[in-house]
Amino acid sequence: MIWTSFVILALLISGHAFADGVSPELIDFGRTQASNIADRADVIEQVKTQNRRNATLSDEQIAALDQRWRAQYGKQDAPLIHRLMNTPLSDSLRNLQLRSSKWITEIIIMDNRGLNVAQSSVTSDYWQGDEDKWLETFAAGPEAEHISPLGRDESTRSMQIQVSRTITDSNGQPIGAVTVGIAPVQF
Repeated sequence: MIWTSFVILALLISGHAFADGVSPELIDFGRTQASNIADRADVIEQVKTQNRRNATLSDEQIAALDQRWRAQYGKQDAPLIHRLMNTPLSDSLRNLQLRSSKWITEIIIMDNRGLNVAQSSVTSDYWQGDEDKWLETFAAGPEAEHISPLGRDESTRSMQIQVSRTITDSNGQPIGAVTVGIAPVQF
């Protein structure tokens, strides 16, 4: 509590604080990271591949997958989670997060149904389709973005903002979304 108060006071004194304690530099950093990730050929290809694979999933099947993920969360025996975490794209995102000097708290790539395609760290759920990070990006169309308020994230267990944007194909059609969690205390 004392540390949090100190950080907020330091932000206020420096003149970089806004209503939710987030600086424009932090938001710009998140936007740049999300854009760079969304434009990567390997990201676009993996999202398109998963979109094809999951095209026939019913809402009930998606809910069952999400429930299975939640049941495996935090456990050693977690085949669904391990399968997603052990892909080249997830490895690449994890390396990007590690190189960020703790500014990036998480990276999540989602498909056109809101299911995770790849991620830098384990999320508490598999389906993001009911959350603003997906609803206000992919579901809103190309060039859409969502910036969350500063808050504590269940998966990362840290204070962060989430900067999300739509991922588009070469024709500019929405195919998925990316979310980058940024820790303002680290920035």
